[in-house]
Amino acid sequence: MTRQELIANIRRKKSFLCVGLDTDLQKVPEHLLKEDDPIFAFNKAIIDATAPYCVAYKPNLAFYEAFGVKGLMAFEKTVKYLKQNYPDQFIIADAKRGDIGNTSLMYARTFFGEYDVDALTVAPYMGEDSVTPFIQGYEGKWVILLALTSNKGSFDFQLTEDKNGERLFEKVIRKSQEWGNDENMMYVVGATRGEMFRDIRKVAPNAFLLVPGIGAQGGSLEEVCKYGMTEDCGLLVNSSRAIIYADKTERFAQVAAEKAKEVTLQMAELLNQKP
Repeated sequence: MTRQELIANIRRKKSFLCVGLDTDLQKVPEHLLKEDDPIFAFNKAIIDATAPYCVAYKPNLAFYEAFGVKGLMAFEKTVKYLKQNYPDQFIIADAKRGDIGNTSLMYARTFFGEYDVDALTVAPYMGEDSVTPFIQGYEGKWVILLALTSNKGSFDFQLTEDKNGERLFEKVIRKSQEWGNDENMMYVVGATRGEMFRDIRKVAPNAFLLVPGIGAQGGSLEEVCKYGMTEDCGLLVNSSRAIIYADKTERFAQVAAEKAKEVTLQMAELLNQKP
């Protein structure tokens, strides 16, 4: 999916919501455990209920790999279901890959060639040759680099400063723009960072940001938009648990739709406020 197509979807739906498919069999409604493929059954119901309100889905690979081959098959079925039934949805594989060139080439082939997702989260620690294999030769695909996360451990590296006062996350964003551009590279920035989005925008004024941390993690959508929204929106705000696990009864999909709609209405208002 191109940047222009993504922006068009955001404007059409008046939403920049990404629904995280962190499907945990210990949390799904009990009646689904009787299904042949309970992971896919849960995902399908959530997708059918929430698709009118979001522009993207983000399956977290850890929740699928934990079940071995069956889990990966459920992931693949989920991607295919989205592509066949909701082709306007932006599909992000949240896999946080990143390794030396040859290995990255194989990861790129896996997610962009075999699974055909739109985007992949990538860890930039190993530098240029671990990132560019995901960009070269995959037109319309996106790398989403980890830049500034919300976890406590982010203080260990991401927020450390060099002798010139530049923080590591700023260096990652600045340097990575030599490898990709606003048409094929996004950045992960945790919603709980608030005013940090102002600093992010100084380094990456037009890049799309994937923003986890809204909902269960307590991030403020208003703050994210105040400091991070651009003329083209420039945001994909993810919510996982607050939507997909809002109910554990047979009404779980309907309640998920209600929660997604609530967020979308708020997003539409914030989009309308943008000059």
